[in-house]
Amino acid sequence: MGSFRDTLDFRALRFAVAFPLLLAVGFVVCAQMLRNDLPNPVAVMWNADGGSSFAPFGAYVTGGAALITFCGWAVFLQAVTITRPVVMRRVLMGLGLTVSLFITTVVAAGLVGQSGLVDARESHVDPIVLAMGSGAAVALGIVMMFAFKPDPRWTREDDVALQEELTLLEDPDLARDTLRLWVHARSSVFIMIIVSAVFPAALIAVAVPWLGALVAVAALVGAGFLFARVRADRGGLQVFAGGIVRVLTVPAVEIAGAAPADVKAADYGGWGWRHHDDATAMLVSSGPAVVVRKLNGGRVALSAGSQASADKLAGILNRAAHRARDDGQSQQPR
Repeated sequence: MGSFRDTLDFRALRFAVAFPLLLAVGFVVCAQMLRNDLPNPVAVMWNADGGSSFAPFGAYVTGGAALITFCGWAVFLQAVTITRPVVMRRVLMGLGLTVSLFITTVVAAGLVGQSGLVDARESHVDPIVLAMGSGAAVALGIVMMFAFKPDPRWTREDDVALQEELTLLEDPDLARDTLRLWVHARSSVFIMIIVSAVFPAALIAVAVPWLGALVAVAALVGAGFLFARVRADRGGLQVFAGGIVRVLTVPAVEIAGAAPADVKAADYGGWGWRHHDDATAMLVSSGPAVVVRKLNGGRVALSAGSQASADKLAGILNRAAHRARDDGQSQQPR
Protein backbone atom coordinates (compact mmCIF):
# COMPACT_ATOMS: atom_id res chain seq x y z
CA MET A 1 0.00 0.00 0.00
CA GLY A 2 2.84 2.33 0.81
CA SER A 3 4.42 1.83 -2.60
CA PHE A 4 1.10 2.65 -4.30
CA ARG A 5 0.80 5.88 -2.30
CA ASP A 6 4.29 6.82 -3.41
CA THR A 7 3.16 6.75 -7.05
CA LEU A 8 0.42 9.36 -6.53
CA ASP A 9 0.58 13.14 -6.75
CA PHE A 10 -1.81 14.01 -3.92
CA ARG A 11 -2.07 17.67 -4.85
CA ALA A 12 -3.23 16.69 -8.33
CA LEU A 13 -5.45 13.98 -6.83
CA ARG A 14 -7.29 16.48 -4.65
CA PHE A 15 -7.99 18.68 -7.66
CA ALA A 16 -8.95 15.72 -9.86
CA VAL A 17 -11.55 14.55 -7.34
CA ALA A 18 -12.88 17.92 -6.19
CA PHE A 19 -13.20 19.84 -9.46
CA PRO A 20 -15.75 17.56 -11.23
CA LEU A 21 -17.74 17.29 -7.98
CA LEU A 22 -17.89 21.07 -7.54
CA LEU A 23 -18.79 21.47 -11.20
CA ALA A 24 -21.62 18.97 -10.83
CA VAL A 25 -22.88 20.73 -7.69
CA GLY A 26 -22.82 24.04 -9.53
CA PHE A 27 -24.83 22.52 -12.38
CA VAL A 28 -27.44 21.15 -9.97
CA VAL A 29 -27.79 24.53 -8.21
CA CYS A 30 -28.19 26.43 -11.50
CA ALA A 31 -30.67 23.84 -12.78
CA GLN A 32 -32.80 24.33 -9.67
CA MET A 33 -32.87 28.06 -10.38
CA LEU A 34 -34.34 27.33 -13.85
CA ARG A 35 -36.78 24.64 -12.71
CA ASN A 36 -39.89 26.84 -12.61
CA ASP A 37 -39.29 27.97 -16.22
CA LEU A 38 -38.87 24.46 -17.64
CA PRO A 39 -41.48 22.10 -19.09
CA ASN A 40 -42.18 18.79 -17.44
CA PRO A 41 -40.88 16.36 -18.60
CA VAL A 42 -37.76 17.89 -20.16
CA ALA A 43 -36.16 16.82 -23.42
CA VAL A 44 -32.97 14.74 -23.23
CA MET A 45 -32.49 14.12 -26.96
CA TRP A 46 -33.24 16.32 -29.97
CA ASN A 47 -33.60 16.15 -33.72
CA ALA A 48 -34.17 18.81 -36.38
CA ASP A 49 -37.82 19.27 -35.32
CA GLY A 50 -37.13 19.60 -31.58
CA GLY A 51 -37.16 17.30 -28.57
CA SER A 52 -37.43 13.61 -29.37
CA SER A 53 -36.83 11.84 -26.04
CA PHE A 54 -37.95 13.00 -22.61
CA ALA A 55 -37.30 12.39 -18.92
CA PRO A 56 -38.32 13.93 -15.59
CA PHE A 57 -36.40 17.00 -14.47
CA GLY A 58 -34.82 15.15 -11.56
CA ALA A 59 -33.54 12.35 -13.78
CA TYR A 60 -32.06 14.85 -16.25
CA VAL A 61 -30.22 16.75 -13.52
CA THR A 62 -29.05 13.62 -11.72
CA GLY A 63 -27.82 12.03 -14.94
CA GLY A 64 -26.09 15.22 -16.03
CA ALA A 65 -24.33 15.63 -12.67
CA ALA A 66 -23.24 11.98 -12.71
CA LEU A 67 -21.94 12.33 -16.26
CA ILE A 68 -19.92 15.43 -15.33
CA THR A 69 -18.45 13.73 -12.28
CA PHE A 70 -17.54 10.32 -13.64
CA CYS A 71 -16.26 11.48 -17.04
CA GLY A 72 -14.17 14.13 -15.32
CA TRP A 73 -12.75 11.58 -12.89
CA ALA A 74 -12.04 9.11 -15.71
CA VAL A 75 -9.70 11.59 -17.42
CA PHE A 76 -8.35 13.57 -14.47
CA LEU A 77 -7.23 10.50 -12.53
CA GLN A 78 -4.97 9.47 -15.42
CA ALA A 79 -2.82 12.52 -14.61
CA VAL A 80 -2.39 11.65 -10.94
CA THR A 81 0.16 8.84 -11.36
CA ILE A 82 3.69 10.23 -11.21
CA THR A 83 5.10 7.30 -13.18
CA ARG A 84 3.76 8.88 -16.36
CA PRO A 85 5.89 11.46 -18.21
CA VAL A 86 5.42 15.06 -17.11
CA VAL A 87 4.22 16.19 -20.53
CA MET A 88 1.61 13.43 -20.65
CA ARG A 89 0.35 14.37 -17.19
CA ARG A 90 -0.02 17.99 -18.22
CA VAL A 91 -1.95 17.01 -21.35
CA LEU A 92 -4.23 14.69 -19.38
CA MET A 93 -4.89 17.34 -16.75
CA GLY A 94 -5.86 19.86 -19.43
CA LEU A 95 -7.95 17.24 -21.22
CA GLY A 96 -9.78 16.41 -17.99
CA LEU A 97 -10.66 20.08 -17.49
CA THR A 98 -11.87 20.36 -21.09
CA VAL A 99 -14.00 17.19 -20.87
CA SER A 100 -15.60 18.26 -17.57
CA LEU A 101 -16.44 21.75 -18.80
CA PHE A 102 -17.66 20.51 -22.19
CA ILE A 103 -20.10 18.00 -20.65
CA THR A 104 -21.35 20.70 -18.28
CA THR A 105 -21.83 22.99 -21.28
CA VAL A 106 -23.86 20.37 -23.18
CA VAL A 107 -26.24 19.54 -20.35
CA ALA A 108 -26.62 23.22 -19.44
CA ALA A 109 -27.32 24.18 -23.07
CA GLY A 110 -30.05 21.53 -23.15
CA LEU A 111 -31.80 23.10 -20.15
CA VAL A 112 -31.38 26.72 -21.27
CA GLY A 113 -32.85 25.84 -24.66
CA GLN A 114 -36.05 24.66 -22.94
CA SER A 115 -36.40 27.65 -20.61
CA GLY A 116 -39.73 29.49 -21.03
CA LEU A 117 -41.36 26.73 -23.11
CA VAL A 118 -44.50 24.80 -22.21
CA ASP A 119 -43.80 21.79 -24.43
CA ALA A 120 -40.29 20.32 -24.59
CA ARG A 121 -40.99 19.05 -28.12
CA GLU A 122 -40.53 22.63 -29.34
CA SER A 123 -37.11 22.99 -27.70
CA HIS A 124 -33.60 22.97 -29.13
CA VAL A 125 -30.17 23.01 -27.55
CA ASP A 126 -29.18 26.65 -26.99
CA PRO A 127 -26.46 27.34 -29.64
CA ILE A 128 -24.98 30.38 -27.85
CA VAL A 129 -24.44 28.54 -24.56
CA LEU A 130 -23.04 25.54 -26.43
CA ALA A 131 -20.64 27.60 -28.57
CA MET A 132 -19.39 29.85 -25.78
CA GLY A 133 -19.06 27.01 -23.28
CA SER A 134 -17.22 24.75 -25.74
CA GLY A 135 -14.79 27.52 -26.65
CA ALA A 136 -14.13 28.27 -22.99
CA ALA A 137 -13.64 24.56 -22.25
CA VAL A 138 -10.96 24.21 -24.92
CA ALA A 139 -9.23 27.47 -23.98
CA LEU A 140 -9.16 26.70 -20.26
CA GLY A 141 -7.94 23.17 -20.96
CA ILE A 142 -4.96 24.58 -22.88
CA VAL A 143 -4.26 27.02 -20.05
CA MET A 144 -4.33 24.13 -17.59
CA MET A 145 -1.80 22.19 -19.67
CA PHE A 146 0.69 25.04 -19.32
CA ALA A 147 -0.19 26.07 -15.76
CA PHE A 148 -0.22 22.63 -14.13
CA LYS A 149 3.05 21.90 -12.33
CA PRO A 150 3.33 18.21 -11.45
CA ASP A 151 4.47 17.42 -7.94
CA PRO A 152 8.27 16.93 -8.12
CA ARG A 153 9.22 13.38 -7.21
CA TRP A 154 12.35 11.30 -7.57
CA THR A 155 12.06 9.25 -10.76
CA ARG A 156 14.07 6.71 -12.71
CA GLU A 157 15.47 9.51 -14.87
CA ASP A 158 16.77 11.17 -11.71
CA ASP A 159 18.56 7.94 -10.77
CA VAL A 160 20.27 7.90 -14.17
CA ALA A 161 21.26 11.57 -13.89
CA LEU A 162 22.61 11.02 -10.37
CA GLN A 163 24.66 8.05 -11.50
CA GLU A 164 26.14 10.10 -14.35
CA GLU A 165 27.10 12.89 -11.95
CA LEU A 166 28.65 10.43 -9.51
CA THR A 167 30.64 8.88 -12.34
CA LEU A 168 31.92 12.31 -13.35
CA LEU A 169 32.90 13.09 -9.76
CA GLU A 170 34.83 9.83 -9.51
CA ASP A 171 36.47 10.35 -12.90
CA PRO A 172 36.61 14.07 -13.86
CA ASP A 173 38.40 13.27 -17.13
CA LEU A 174 35.42 11.27 -18.43
CA ALA A 175 33.71 14.36 -19.88
CA ARG A 176 36.99 15.37 -21.55
CA ASP A 177 37.21 11.94 -23.17
CA THR A 178 33.78 12.10 -24.80
CA LEU A 179 32.90 13.88 -28.04
CA ARG A 180 29.73 14.08 -30.12
CA LEU A 181 30.25 15.76 -33.48
CA TRP A 182 28.24 16.44 -36.64
CA VAL A 183 30.06 17.06 -39.94
CA HIS A 184 28.63 17.90 -43.35
CA ALA A 185 29.64 18.97 -46.81
CA ARG A 186 29.71 22.59 -47.93
CA SER A 187 26.36 24.22 -48.75
CA SER A 188 27.42 24.61 -52.39
CA VAL A 189 27.48 20.80 -52.71
CA PHE A 190 23.84 20.52 -51.63
CA ILE A 191 22.86 23.31 -54.01
CA MET A 192 24.57 21.37 -56.80
CA ILE A 193 22.59 18.25 -55.86
CA ILE A 194 19.33 20.20 -55.95
CA VAL A 195 20.12 21.74 -59.34
CA SER A 196 21.47 18.57 -60.94
CA ALA A 197 19.07 16.00 -59.47
CA VAL A 198 16.01 17.33 -57.64
CA PHE A 199 14.93 19.83 -60.32
CA PRO A 200 15.35 17.27 -63.15
CA ALA A 201 13.45 14.76 -61.04
CA ALA A 202 10.52 17.18 -60.80
CA LEU A 203 10.50 17.55 -64.59
CA ILE A 204 10.79 13.79 -65.16
CA ALA A 205 7.90 13.20 -62.71
CA VAL A 206 5.55 15.07 -65.05
CA ALA A 207 6.01 12.37 -67.70
CA VAL A 208 7.08 9.33 -65.66
CA PRO A 209 6.17 9.81 -61.97
CA TRP A 210 7.88 6.67 -60.67
CA LEU A 211 11.15 7.53 -62.43
CA GLY A 212 11.08 11.09 -61.10
CA ALA A 213 10.48 9.78 -57.59
CA LEU A 214 13.36 7.29 -58.01
CA VAL A 215 15.76 10.05 -59.08
CA ALA A 216 14.69 12.25 -56.18
CA VAL A 217 15.13 9.43 -53.64
CA ALA A 218 18.57 8.60 -55.06
CA ALA A 219 19.57 12.27 -54.70
CA LEU A 220 18.36 12.39 -51.10
CA VAL A 221 20.21 9.18 -50.22
CA GLY A 222 23.37 10.56 -51.79
CA ALA A 223 22.97 13.80 -49.85
CA GLY A 224 22.47 11.79 -46.67
CA PHE A 225 25.97 10.32 -47.04
CA LEU A 226 27.36 13.86 -46.98
CA PHE A 227 26.21 14.16 -43.36
CA ALA A 228 27.88 12.20 -40.60
CA ARG A 229 27.56 11.90 -36.85
CA VAL A 230 30.79 11.09 -35.05
CA ARG A 231 30.85 9.61 -31.55
CA ALA A 232 34.13 9.10 -29.74
CA ASP A 233 34.68 8.00 -26.15
CA ARG A 234 36.78 5.60 -24.15
CA GLY A 235 35.15 2.68 -25.94
CA GLY A 236 36.44 3.82 -29.32
CA LEU A 237 35.03 5.47 -32.43
CA GLN A 238 31.68 5.21 -34.18
CA VAL A 239 30.57 7.05 -37.33
CA PHE A 240 26.96 7.21 -38.57
CA ALA A 241 26.20 8.22 -42.15
CA GLY A 242 23.25 10.57 -42.29
CA GLY A 243 23.30 10.43 -38.51
CA ILE A 244 21.52 7.04 -38.59
CA VAL A 245 23.41 4.31 -40.49
CA ARG A 246 26.53 3.12 -38.66
CA VAL A 247 29.28 2.73 -41.24
CA LEU A 248 32.43 2.75 -39.08
CA THR A 249 33.24 1.17 -35.74
CA VAL A 250 36.74 1.13 -34.32
CA PRO A 251 37.10 -0.22 -30.76
CA ALA A 252 39.73 1.51 -28.65
CA VAL A 253 41.72 -1.72 -28.28
CA GLU A 254 42.27 -1.79 -32.06
CA ILE A 255 43.61 1.78 -32.32
CA ALA A 256 47.36 2.20 -32.69
CA GLY A 257 47.19 5.97 -32.95
CA ALA A 258 45.24 8.89 -34.37
CA ALA A 259 46.45 12.14 -35.89
CA PRO A 260 44.77 15.23 -37.33
CA ALA A 261 45.41 15.75 -41.02
CA ASP A 262 44.41 17.88 -43.97
CA VAL A 263 43.20 15.27 -46.45
CA LYS A 264 41.96 15.20 -50.01
CA ALA A 265 38.83 13.10 -50.54
CA ALA A 266 40.21 11.89 -53.88
CA ASP A 267 43.06 10.12 -52.06
CA TYR A 268 40.49 7.91 -50.34
CA GLY A 269 38.18 7.31 -53.30
CA GLY A 270 35.95 10.39 -53.02
CA TRP A 271 33.23 11.72 -50.76
CA GLY A 272 30.99 9.57 -48.60
CA TRP A 273 31.70 6.11 -47.25
CA ARG A 274 34.61 4.54 -49.13
CA HIS A 275 36.88 1.53 -48.88
CA HIS A 276 40.08 2.26 -50.80
CA ASP A 277 43.10 -0.07 -50.64
CA ASP A 278 43.85 -0.54 -46.93
CA ALA A 279 41.82 2.51 -45.84
CA THR A 280 38.19 2.97 -44.92
CA ALA A 281 36.92 6.54 -45.03
CA MET A 282 33.86 8.59 -44.27
CA LEU A 283 34.65 11.99 -45.73
CA VAL A 284 32.05 14.66 -46.42
CA SER A 285 34.63 17.00 -47.96
CA SER A 286 38.32 17.59 -48.35
CA GLY A 287 39.96 19.42 -45.47
CA PRO A 288 40.41 18.86 -41.73
CA ALA A 289 40.11 15.20 -40.80
CA VAL A 290 41.44 12.55 -38.45
CA VAL A 291 43.38 9.55 -39.69
CA VAL A 292 43.27 6.55 -37.36
CA ARG A 293 45.95 3.85 -37.60
CA LYS A 294 44.79 0.40 -36.56
CA LEU A 295 46.91 -2.31 -35.01
CA ASN A 296 46.25 -4.58 -37.99
CA GLY A 297 47.80 -2.02 -40.36
CA GLY A 298 44.54 -0.57 -41.67
CA ARG A 299 43.62 3.08 -41.70
CA VAL A 300 40.39 4.95 -41.04
CA ALA A 301 39.84 8.53 -42.18
CA LEU A 302 36.92 10.71 -41.21
CA SER A 303 36.06 14.35 -41.63
CA ALA A 304 36.28 16.49 -38.51
CA GLY A 305 34.72 19.76 -39.68
CA SER A 306 37.46 22.04 -38.36
CA GLN A 307 41.09 21.84 -37.31
CA ALA A 308 40.18 22.36 -33.65
CA SER A 309 37.68 19.48 -33.77
CA ALA A 310 40.27 17.29 -35.49
CA ASP A 311 42.83 17.99 -32.75
CA LYS A 312 40.30 17.26 -30.01
CA LEU A 313 39.04 14.06 -31.66
CA ALA A 314 42.56 12.75 -32.24
CA GLY A 315 43.48 13.45 -28.62
CA ILE A 316 40.41 11.57 -27.32
CA LEU A 317 41.14 8.53 -29.51
CA ASN A 318 44.80 8.44 -28.50
CA ARG A 319 43.91 8.59 -24.80
CA ALA A 320 41.25 5.92 -25.29
CA ALA A 321 43.74 3.64 -27.07
CA HIS A 322 46.39 4.18 -24.39
CA ARG A 323 43.89 3.46 -21.60
CA ALA A 324 42.62 0.31 -23.37
CA ARG A 325 46.17 -1.02 -23.78
CA ASP A 326 46.98 -0.31 -20.13
CA ASP A 327 43.78 -2.06 -19.00
CA GLY A 328 44.59 -5.02 -21.21
CA GLN A 329 48.09 -5.36 -19.81
CA SER A 330 46.88 -5.09 -16.21
CA GLN A 331 44.40 -7.92 -16.79
CA GLN A 332 47.02 -10.29 -18.21
CA PRO A 333 48.18 -12.98 -15.75
CA ARG A 334 51.73 -12.61 -14.50
